[in-house]
Amino acid sequence: MRRLPLLLALGLAAGCAHAGPGTAPTAATPKAAVTENPFFQVSTLPYQAPRFDRIKDADYQPALEEGMTRELAEVQAIANQAAAPTFDNTIVPLERSGELLDRVGSVFGAVSQANNNDELQRIQREEAPRMAAHSDAIHLDAQLFARIRTIYENRDAAGLTPEQKMVVERYYRDFVRSGAQLSEEDKVKLRALNQEESKLGTEFRQRLLAGTKAGALVLDDVKQLDGLSEGEIAAAAAAAQQRGLAGKWVLVLQNTTQQPAQASLRDRSVRQRLFEASTLRAEHGDANDTRAIVARIAQLRAERARLMGFPTYADFALQDRMAKTPAAAIKLLTDVATPATARARAEAASMQALIEQQNPGHAFKLAPWDWQYYAEQVRKAQYDLDESQLKPYFELNRVLQDGVFFAANQLYGLTFKERKDIPVYQPDVRVFEVFDADGTPLALFYCDYFKRDNKGGGAWSTGFVGQSKLLGTRPVVSNVGNFSAPAPGQPALLTYDEVTTMFHEFGHALHSMLSTVVYPSSARTPRDFVELPSQFNEHWALDPAVFAHYARHYQTGEPMPQALVDKIRKAGTFNQGFETTEYLAASLLDMAWYTQPAGTPAPDVDAFEAEALHRYGVDLPEVPPRYRSSYFSHIWGSGYSAGYYAYMWAEVLDQDAYAWFSENGGLTRANGQRFRDMILAKGGTMDAGEMYRAFRGHDPTIEPLLRARGLTPVVSLSH
Repeated sequence: MRRLPLLLALGLAAGCAHAGPGTAPTAATPKAAVTENPFFQVSTLPYQAPRFDRIKDADYQPALEEGMTRELAEVQAIANQAAAPTFDNTIVPLERSGELLDRVGSVFGAVSQANNNDELQRIQREEAPRMAAHSDAIHLDAQLFARIRTIYENRDAAGLTPEQKMVVERYYRDFVRSGAQLSEEDKVKLRALNQEESKLGTEFRQRLLAGTKAGALVLDDVKQLDGLSEGEIAAAAAAAQQRGLAGKWVLVLQNTTQQPAQASLRDRSVRQRLFEASTLRAEHGDANDTRAIVARIAQLRAERARLMGFPTYADFALQDRMAKTPAAAIKLLTDVATPATARARAEAASMQALIEQQNPGHAFKLAPWDWQYYAEQVRKAQYDLDESQLKPYFELNRVLQDGVFFAANQLYGLTFKERKDIPVYQPDVRVFEVFDADGTPLALFYCDYFKRDNKGGGAWSTGFVGQSKLLGTRPVVSNVGNFSAPAPGQPALLTYDEVTTMFHEFGHALHSMLSTVVYPSSARTPRDFVELPSQFNEHWALDPAVFAHYARHYQTGEPMPQALVDKIRKAGTFNQGFETTEYLAASLLDMAWYTQPAGTPAPDVDAFEAEALHRYGVDLPEVPPRYRSSYFSHIWGSGYSAGYYAYMWAEVLDQDAYAWFSENGGLTRANGQRFRDMILAKGGTMDAGEMYRAFRGHDPTIEPLLRARGLTPVVSLSH
């Protein structure tokens, strides 16, 4: 959805998105502002790319304010017209409305996530409640909803195309879910809930960003970094230098519980300190502590669900997703948890035996901060595979151009050309123009891969401009990561996990680039379907033809030896008990928070978390959740509330879809074109389940997922 980056940056849930052609400035807009503010005019750059050469922090707030003013005027004109409501005089103008707000919102949302600063944070705090009120003003407009309801009730007799009918149904559903049918008294309550939640969502994101930066581990002695590579030690020194800590070393935190350095650090006390810095980053009882905020957000969302007639927020959230009910999502998670936790316990036993073998008479019990370190040793012992052996073959630029882009060419016929004439918001960012198989210009692709203290954690894909035939716009898409920046003069070498992350996020980008929808709102897909294209795209990272094309030594250009490639394949299911269990623990924790009914007292966050993990049988002491409640950005500030299960749900789809490719010749243009035409191009123009069945020929099965993760015996699941 085109406005999603702005809504997430302001800590708001996703609602309707509108975009359209230029509108005249309102009478209140100073003429000078229109001339000087780059957002007030459609960008003249290719693809309407943002004018980062002109955009200043001071431009965002007046453009956001004016954007809301203009959109509200446009929507009121639609609602107040005398003509009987039709698709053409109501829905189409709504799709065209809000052009300025979409333009500034997409840029502000993306930059606030990737390149934040004090000024942008101030704007976030001030604009979040205003944006919430603006959204309510539209969705709670009785006249507007009456028109939408009339069109909805007559949709079958109106001669609409299938896509138009889906758009009407989405508008009606979105307005109902936003409170359009509530009594006036309940609308007042809803507005208050939305105001408070918008403020808290912004506060959570800002506290977490600050807590993650402050939580970085500072070390005084290079000996404490024993086990890290020269490049990693140099990067830690550079990170310290950037913070004004000359003569020290800084291990910056990634967004997950476990930290990459724990696989290599030999000093157990340093591993423990790093683990504790990660897990307690937002739990120090200081200005960055998020626990009271998350408990209150859960209460607010439960109360909002109650107003809408749902027993819990999870019931409300899953109504329009593939899973439909919390029970269906929880069943998937808990069924997979049985073999996953059994596998994790076996993995823990192997590592405990290794600890006792290496420390006769002084063995210690395996702790969470030991898992990565000893898992790496077990991998070396069982598979003769060392991450340090792999990284020289995964130089970032080569992975991008000869791997990610090459696979897209082989599957979809796409080609890429770097554009150094397109302005960017930060020097690390690169821009590529994307061309279709016939040479037609298709999209712009931005990539911003290196960790910065002012960047949100994790990796994601976002858009500056969305595709729409109605609006005549083509996609401008961005992938953002948090890879460790190399020291000056050093290559950017990736782990294999980071390689798959690049393929994953580019799968999201492909979903945007290859869209062929008419209406902007048609691009939206259910949360538990949206990860299908991204997770499916990960498979090509290890495809023989693709892998051989990019996995070459950064110094010699020699391909990775086949023996090492075979080891990667053999180790494909290694540590899957841990990785699956830590994911399931986070997913079930998400469900626990959002299956609380309205009126539940705010719990002690740590106690609630412990009880929930125990209740679902995923409370393995050595395997903490991938995200603990206090820094679980997905469910408090990034649109995955009651939706983190979606990665597992979508993996059932992606593994099943990949099985189809394997059955039909694998990496071919014909297969890629079929997936493009039947999945990637369609966006949300049809029911996601029907879309998948049309591609696959039947409902997805769980067996390919369990085989891929090595979690046997196969369990029985129904969707």
